[in-house]
Amino acid sequence: MSNSDSTQPPQSPQPTMRAIRQDEFGGTEVLQEVEIPRPKPGIGEVLVRVRAAGFNPTDWKNRQARRTVSVPLPLVLGWDVSGTVEAVGPGVTVHSTGDEVFGMLPYPDGVGAFAEYVVAPARSLVAKPEGLDHVQAGALPLAALTAYQALVDTAGVREGQRVLIHAAAGGVGHLAVQIAKARGAYVIGTASAAKHEFVRGIGADEVIDYRTTDFAEAVRDVDVVLDTVGDDYTERSLSTLREGGTLVTIVPSPEAMRTLSSAAEQRGVRGEVMIVEADQEGMRAVADLAREGALRAEIAGTYPLEQAAKVHELAETNRTVGKLVLTL
Repeated sequence: MSNSDSTQPPQSPQPTMRAIRQDEFGGTEVLQEVEIPRPKPGIGEVLVRVRAAGFNPTDWKNRQARRTVSVPLPLVLGWDVSGTVEAVGPGVTVHSTGDEVFGMLPYPDGVGAFAEYVVAPARSLVAKPEGLDHVQAGALPLAALTAYQALVDTAGVREGQRVLIHAAAGGVGHLAVQIAKARGAYVIGTASAAKHEFVRGIGADEVIDYRTTDFAEAVRDVDVVLDTVGDDYTERSLSTLREGGTLVTIVPSPEAMRTLSSAAEQRGVRGEVMIVEADQEGMRAVADLAREGALRAEIAGTYPLEQAAKVHELAETNRTVGKLVLTL
């Protein structure tokens, strides 16, 4: 029989998955629920079945092309993930199929969590504590890692220090309050009056209404400032620091990156611009704090994957307290 007469066994169709994708930049109308091929894990990677994916301001900013990510269109956003390991790639020893894990995909180009499945570097994920549900776990990674890397790794917050946290009711801010308190700091937060009770409830010792009070006049002699707002907050916050103190801004504006270090040096303080990194050691610290009950995300709302556009709209108002989470 000739080769032309032979029959090939039928190939199994490639598995697919639902995802929220955009083919262009713009408003929420660019978001589409689509069926796309399910990814396969490569060397050092795992395939995670997503159970919950936290939403962060960087998601809607990248949707609009106010972007840090360089991944070309079409684009599936999302960095926070909590779920179950579906498959492991070659060389992976730290996770096994069936493990419940959570973590942050490498920022900024490791996007893709707003889908039923996502591939992630194995060492960007850690075991999900048994007492933590997927919504809580999915809400924590990017915001909690940002707060931890700013306060602990960069500023070295320790017991007895005074820490000023801007937007203390926000996604990063409310987790930063808890992390600073867990390290024994005296915490001052800025927030609108309506959110003061919440901010005190998560551990803040003082709360300042930024709408009626100039924090730069009201606060003095702090050891660490965490700036989550940017704009003029960055330089104005320098005046609140005691000599030798540290300001960390997580809003990497061109102006801050160009002038902060010299402005801080003139005042005898330290100024740092920080961008969050995927970090297994940091995720383990976050998991430990959550396991101990010292760190908990405030959930502003949970929505199914197909309502991703609504989550974008809510997030853009900047009025939510805590985190929005997509669930699958």
